[in-house]
Amino acid sequence: MRIGVMIGPERGDSGRKLERMLRDIAWAESAGLDTAWIPQIPTDFDALITVAAMGLATSRIELGTAVVPLQAQHPVALARQALSAHAAAGGRLALGVGPSHHWIVRDMLGLPYDKPAAYTRDYLEVLSAGLTGAGSVDVENDTFTVHNPLDLGPVAPVPVLVAALGPVMLRIAGEQADGTVLWMADERAIADHVVPRITKAAADAGRPAPRVVAGLPVCLCAPGQVDEARERANRILGEAEVSPNYQRLLEQGDARTIGDLCLAGDEDAIAAGLRRYAEAGATDISVRLLPIGDDRDALVASKQRTRTMIAELAQQLRG
Repeated sequence: MRIGVMIGPERGDSGRKLERMLRDIAWAESAGLDTAWIPQIPTDFDALITVAAMGLATSRIELGTAVVPLQAQHPVALARQALSAHAAAGGRLALGVGPSHHWIVRDMLGLPYDKPAAYTRDYLEVLSAGLTGAGSVDVENDTFTVHNPLDLGPVAPVPVLVAALGPVMLRIAGEQADGTVLWMADERAIADHVVPRITKAAADAGRPAPRVVAGLPVCLCAPGQVDEARERANRILGEAEVSPNYQRLLEQGDARTIGDLCLAGDEDAIAAGLRRYAEAGATDISVRLLPIGDDRDALVASKQRTRTMIAELAQQLRG
């Protein structure tokens, strides 16, 4: 199982924020982590531009987006941007994409959100044609009519991972992509809902076994601080629970809040949790570092302890 870490979003002005993110990616690479996952949220940096900057500052670590909302740009534009970032990173991009949520697409961007699964299917057809090599992108389907020259070949194949939560999206991800990037999925949801559906769809389409990337908040703490960590997860990450997409995914498992999903406790407890996800079928873990503390110094120290532990566990689990 690959172990990666989320980097960003960060508060603060843009210049200092970028410096911090570049320091974080330098740490992740030097610590031997497999992947860094760059969230794309409405209020922060563009994930693919961030990948390009990180790619120029690193040499080994995979750089993934988690995830780029499809409705915000034409698939040819996204293919061109992804190929550019992929080249800057020396072929280390993992392109995570998804149809996002109604409260982003419809309420913030003012765009339709009527048939997100059908839109994703048609979008991926154009995107895949744009990512596969130099030449013309010629695709006509229910959503797009595209005849676009694109003299831009990939420096290496670009893996595409789709944020797929429901049965239809999991089938599309298995048929047309290389895997899925998840948030709000516990072990049972992955084992009983995600893995069987996406794996069957990939096999039926003649594609390799898909990657399943599970995003999890993680906090190294004393056993007596576990409730504090879960309460903090609910406080700072719980807004996603209002999305019907995530609510339906939570119904597939035992967790009801992001705090329930938080891996908190000592090193043995966190290692056991990561192994449970591996046994459920997750091929990757994307760690969202969750520090706890009463002031900034305590939060910084907590984050440092957790990320050091994650790097050590990554080596153990890889072995």
